[in-house]
Amino acid sequence: MDLGELIRSFVTLWVVVDPIGTVPVFIAATAGLAAAQRRAVAIRAIIVAAAVLLFFLIFGQFLLEAMDISLVSFQIAGGIILLLFALTMIFGQPKSAGEMEDIPKDHMQSAVFPLAMPSIAGPGALLAVVLLTDNNRFSVADQIVTALVLGAVLIITLLFMLAAAPINKLIGSGGESIISRVMGMVLAAVAVDAVLNAFADLGWINQTLLINGG
Repeated sequence: MDLGELIRSFVTLWVVVDPIGTVPVFIAATAGLAAAQRRAVAIRAIIVAAAVLLFFLIFGQFLLEAMDISLVSFQIAGGIILLLFALTMIFGQPKSAGEMEDIPKDHMQSAVFPLAMPSIAGPGALLAVVLLTDNNRFSVADQIVTALVLGAVLIITLLFMLAAAPINKLIGSGGESIISRVMGMVLAAVAVDAVLNAFADLGWINQTLLINGG
């Protein structure tokens, strides 16, 4: 995996996991808890999210093949869904707005919902890890690197949750909104690129045009 692919994987996973957007959800889910309880919730949320994402990273493509769904079809569908996800980030409310509703009273249950899913391991993240580990395009070594990048993003997400109070005070709701929209633009570009690459694999678009930027 070259540096460009590495950066692409990191940016894609960063955007779909959205560590900064997870902070308000974490604050709402752990309101009134002691510091030790907040740490326990954060760690459990990351463990659950990592388990779900790694399952899709390892077995996602095999499940598709077992259902006789081509990865190109999944790539197009995934790109469209990622694009819609990006549009909600750009034009809609921050992801925390909907996810902070109906927070469970059991604080350890809230580590699973809404923190682990759908805040961290949401639909966009599940789709992204499958697309970034396509067996037809990436070697086992490349997929291991992607798994390590995913691990790094999740660790950063954990650190952000542990430092949630000062971060939320620093950026405020306005800062979160700006960051969410900028990341949405990046994700939209990644999503469109995924669809175009799928079309190129089908022979509908000349790959040279994509490489040369049109």
